[in-house]
Amino acid sequence: MTDISREDIEGLSERLDKVEAYLHVDEKRGKVAELEKLSAEPGFWEDAEGASKTMEQLTRAKEDVVAIDSARAELEDVKAALELGEETGDEDLLAEASSTLERLVSDLGELELSTWFTGEFDHGDAIVTVTPGQGGLEAQDWCDMLFHMYLRYCERRGWKVDVNDAPVADVIGIDRATFTVSGRNAYGMLRAEQGVHRLVRISPTDDKKRRQTTFAGVEVLPVLPDDVTVDIDPQDLRIDVYHATGHGGQGVNTTDSAVRITHIPTGTVVTCQNERSQIQNKAIAMGILRSRLYERELAKREAEIDELRGPKRDIGFGNQIRSYVLYPYKMVKDLRTGIETGNVDAVLKDGDLDPFVIGYHRWRVGGGDE
Repeated sequence: MTDISREDIEGLSERLDKVEAYLHVDEKRGKVAELEKLSAEPGFWEDAEGASKTMEQLTRAKEDVVAIDSARAELEDVKAALELGEETGDEDLLAEASSTLERLVSDLGELELSTWFTGEFDHGDAIVTVTPGQGGLEAQDWCDMLFHMYLRYCERRGWKVDVNDAPVADVIGIDRATFTVSGRNAYGMLRAEQGVHRLVRISPTDDKKRRQTTFAGVEVLPVLPDDVTVDIDPQDLRIDVYHATGHGGQGVNTTDSAVRITHIPTGTVVTCQNERSQIQNKAIAMGILRSRLYERELAKREAEIDELRGPKRDIGFGNQIRSYVLYPYKMVKDLRTGIETGNVDAVLKDGDLDPFVIGYHRWRVGGGDE
């Protein structure tokens, strides 16, 4: 006998209707038609940069449309398989219907997650910076561990990552890491990681094998669309170039391709060194600087804690959002939601962060951060 019913299908159909309405799929269908017509016009590719941006908009607009259409088609397949299976008593057909429905519930859960993101930039790309905090050399190693955890998480989610800056530290780990994440709801999802992360373990650099507590800070900013204006006076900038080091590869290190931009009035410093061209590195660094100055302006204009960044706190004791304990026991625990797991390797090595990220957003939507 099947473990699904017509009531299950009707309930799923109602959930799908709500998600489709919230995501304004009908409007996006019109946008897709408009952009497809534009892309078919003669001379469309003569402006390569403009055409590329248009095709990117088209891809984004299609995402929700395709997802909803695929879900509806699968739901009809489940309905047909259930009806035929019940008529014929075909257990294989009923099992297939049940399996498809289970997969559809998971897919719909992902679509519903999108409805939680109501911020202006939540559905766009993100700039993530990981910085060592208290803990000396250990903090640089912890920074490197978090960096690779996030790379793995982005890979699991199918997001594209461009590493902007990740210089290797003198002894162990890295000095910092800044990377851009491109993909569906990247900024909205990764906002969950904003804050201080605490590691407890036996020190790998201590001959006496003593327990060490180490901290690193994670900053998450949105990639600002081109139509968002941020006034930056070129006279306020100091731009330095230097030899690139670290993750960029040997070819990067042969010229002064790395760029450091200092916004003198605010003291904001941005570096980028992972592209081979100084021009490319400068353009990326300016994009990151735009996002950081935009955030500062929001905080100044609203005269309250900036929603994009959260409270500015020391990267040390008492301020952590999540603890990763490797000794004397093993556990990763989010101190905001209470979500925890003893499988630390799944989190740190495999990037299995969804229970924490999705759990945080479920907690936030429920008013947990008020």
